[in-house]
Amino acid sequence: MKTVNHWIGGKTVEGASGNWGPVTDPATGAVTTQVALASAEEVDSAVAAAKAAYATWGTSSLAQRTGILFRYRALLDAHRDDIAALITSEHGKVHSDALGEVARGLEIVELACGITTQLKGELSTQVSNRVDVAAIRQPVGVVAGITPFNFPAMVPMWMFPLAIACGNTFVLKPSEKDPSAALLLAELAAEAGLPDGVLNVVHGDKIAVDSLLAHPDVAAVSFVGSTPIARYIHTTASANGKRVQALGGAKNHMLVLPDADLDAAADAAVSAAYGSAGERCMAISAVVAVGAIGDELVAKIRERAEKIKIGPGDDPASEMGPLITKAHRDKVASYVTGAAAQGADVVLDGTGYTVDGFEDGHWIGLSLLDRVSTDSDAYRDEIFGPVLCVLRTETYEEGVKLINASPYGNGTAIFTRDGGAARRFQLEIEAGMVGVNVPIPVPVGYHSFGGWKDSLFGDHHIYGNDGVHFYTRGKVVTTRWPDPSEAPTGVDLGFPRNH
Repeated sequence: MKTVNHWIGGKTVEGASGNWGPVTDPATGAVTTQVALASAEEVDSAVAAAKAAYATWGTSSLAQRTGILFRYRALLDAHRDDIAALITSEHGKVHSDALGEVARGLEIVELACGITTQLKGELSTQVSNRVDVAAIRQPVGVVAGITPFNFPAMVPMWMFPLAIACGNTFVLKPSEKDPSAALLLAELAAEAGLPDGVLNVVHGDKIAVDSLLAHPDVAAVSFVGSTPIARYIHTTASANGKRVQALGGAKNHMLVLPDADLDAAADAAVSAAYGSAGERCMAISAVVAVGAIGDELVAKIRERAEKIKIGPGDDPASEMGPLITKAHRDKVASYVTGAAAQGADVVLDGTGYTVDGFEDGHWIGLSLLDRVSTDSDAYRDEIFGPVLCVLRTETYEEGVKLINASPYGNGTAIFTRDGGAARRFQLEIEAGMVGVNVPIPVPVGYHSFGGWKDSLFGDHHIYGNDGVHFYTRGKVVTTRWPDPSEAPTGVDLGFPRNH
């Protein structure tokens, strides 16, 4: 059986806690790997390595940092397929989805390569007689990242490349459900020339997480995961004096107006709801149909959903893979089986789906629920699976009110041909990311990603300008130098003294 250990101080460090976690192949249900679960002492070792490396990395030149990052970007590009294959083997998503994940992570590596412009300061000269004021940004120190199972390569790459480009050192705690991709990312960084200890990877469960949140040498914590855990991370780390960005869960809505291109809306709903098996915080999980278009829209979504090919992620014919664990599969299925009792029309029920030859895999088909009540569990909870709810409203105003009443505010979208309606929507909707005829409005790397309300805890979004600000501290320097002509008597600097 394959074993995944820690990466500390630039080398593999075998797990010493005696605790191991199982990693399964979601397509077969078989345990293929054991991952070391770190003790508090092993977390201390990783933080110590990062702290020691910060002594020199924090004062290294921008040229040195960006040179390594450019080499790192080239290595990641050359190993796209290798990273994607690890993602598929442990998460289950199809290879094309895994490649897309790597590509989105590379966007932030490219942003980090151009960090020189992001770290430029400001200067005001002669604010008073011979007084100048400069504003600069400096790294915060050792940074921890705690990342989720659904994007085991992309989300870490949303964090550590930017953090280390800013001069910080990093301790990554990836999900123990699919840890191998993170380890490869660290090994490639070392191959690119990243000094030992700048990037460390410790695997683990709550023990490792709590150790990072309480550690006195960790200055900042980045997190992506569910809302309950995001709230816990923010509360705990903040109480320990750390700056925190904690991105939580979502219930993303897509408002479809009567004038919309229903074929385009149906295509978007299927790809956004069922892509990556719905295991993404930017998935569209609720479609709000306005007016009389509901029946036609649901029929078009059903027609497309029934054609989706479900199978192992390494099969080129597969368009959707399994869910990551059997427990998660059963939880997702429970929302579908309970939907009818709570008033929904079950248009598609994917709970009985299996794949021939892979009967022990964590399979579930696509489910479509119509006329869902806002009081139902399927609507209120973040399901994190291939379940799409359709709600009906009579007017645009009712639709916006419904969406804004949600405790989540991650992303949302509107489908319409009316520019005026789209403009109102983007101003009136209470969410951090908005799409206009774009179902998954994830910003490009040089804009920041993050939601509102219960989808974000902390003041900073991830990557982009917000990411740079999170991983640096501002400092203002006020300087006054006497004119050289005022040098003490006896010191001749060659300046005339009659001015």
